[in-house]
Order: sequence, then C-alpha cells, then structure tokens
Amino acid sequence: MPVMHFRIRWPDSKEDICYSPSTVVGDFLTPGTHYPLDDFLKRAREALGVASERVRQKYGFACSSAMDQLARIEMEAERFTSDPHAKVLVIDLG
Repeated sequence: MPVMHFRIRWPDSKEDICYSPSTVVGDFLTPGTHYPLDDFLKRAREALGVASERVRQKYGFACSSAMDQLARIEMEAERFTSDPHAKVLVIDLG
C-alpha cells in the first residue's frame, strides 16, 4: 500500500507532517486549502478511517498508525476549539 504524508499548518502557524497508510487522503484534502477546524477534523476522520479500513481489507487488521495519527490530530485541534474562525491549511500531500 502506498503511504502518504500530508503537511498541515494549524491556526497558530505550527506545522505538522501527518501520516496516512493510503493515498486516499488525497480524496478528502486538497493542498492549498484552508479548512475550518470542524471540517478539517471531519475530513481527517473520514480519510484516516477509510485508509485504515483499506489496510484491514488487504492485511486482515486495521492500521493502528492511522488511528494514532488521528488521535494526535484531534488532541492538537483541542487547542483551537474555542476559536470559531480557526482554520487548518493543508500545505501539501506527498
């Protein structure tokens, strides 16, 4: 399965490189797009959930790394939930 990394910028300008076990994340996130925090979280949950399920279909078990990445994203996002204008920029996919 081709692995994909995606680089994001949080509302405080901190950047993170995130992991996906599948290129399916490209179906949910577009480089150069600023997503409202809630929308970004929804897309990340869907993308990493689908990616993990693809691993399950191929290998018989879910991808714990995808779920760990989602947990890190959700934990980081907690810092911005009080800001109704918070946006996450998807810098690139690769």
